[in-house]
Amino acid sequence: MASDSRDSHAGAVEKPEDAWTVGRLLNWTTDYLRKHGSESPRLDAEVMLASVLEWERVQLYTHFEDVVGDIARQGYRQLVRRRAEGTPVAYLVGRKEFYSLRFDVAPGVLIPRPESEFVVVEVLEAVKGRGAVRVVDVGTGSGCLAVACARHLPDAEFVAVDLSPEALPQARKNAARHGLAERIEFIEGDLLGPVADRPPFDVIVSNPPYIPAGDIESLEPGVRDHEPRLALDGGPDGLTVVTRLIAEALPLLKPGGHLILEIGSPQEAAVRDRIAAHPEYTLLPTIRDLNGHPRVVHAIRS
Repeated sequence: MASDSRDSHAGAVEKPEDAWTVGRLLNWTTDYLRKHGSESPRLDAEVMLASVLEWERVQLYTHFEDVVGDIARQGYRQLVRRRAEGTPVAYLVGRKEFYSLRFDVAPGVLIPRPESEFVVVEVLEAVKGRGAVRVVDVGTGSGCLAVACARHLPDAEFVAVDLSPEALPQARKNAARHGLAERIEFIEGDLLGPVADRPPFDVIVSNPPYIPAGDIESLEPGVRDHEPRLALDGGPDGLTVVTRLIAEALPLLKPGGHLILEIGSPQEAAVRDRIAAHPEYTLLPTIRDLNGHPRVVHAIRS
């Protein structure tokens, strides 16, 4: 990606044969990032270039032959370098799409994953047609679960809890972005402790830390070196937080209330066993993601 003196905007200059067009940049960057270990090099290239150009990703394909000028290309080069060094794309561009909504993220806040969208689907299905339900999201992070659910449940009341003082400002910002600042109460605290004196809820939902502590060093470098350990580390077996949450949820769920948890795919049997150890819960079938991996465990309080 050699530098030249062209304008900073795509399409602003004439195109010699060796010009850095949108298409040429994307192809070069995709190959470069693939060689540097990116699991999604084409997507990474597109997201970063669209961010630099202040476009939607789809515009890249309608301007494939446009030339990208010098200033924009310099900014893009810096993002590509940092991505090759392992920084997650979401932190580089400051945002991530989740459930067709934009969520701002920054270091110290777990990046929303597509797999967590299955949690949202399960919550919406669980309370379908019930109107003014009360929901608490434990370990809210960016606020993605609470915000996505609240957008589709206009009569519901939401509380979102997180232990991280870094995460909560981002979660509040994301709620405000989507017009939900008045409908979601954000509280700093450990698991369900901050709401332990409140009336029982209709739904308790969580994407808790579930990575075994000994496995964290073997994670993909972008996760291991950049995402908050507090949101990843589930203790020696990955189930320390989950086990606490299952027990704490019992007195805070209404009869017929729902406990909905995202899990690591190898943990299905262990999590279901921990829930089954409490006879007050009735387990529903585990929800699997698009790859067929166990992803969401759902139990109902009797």
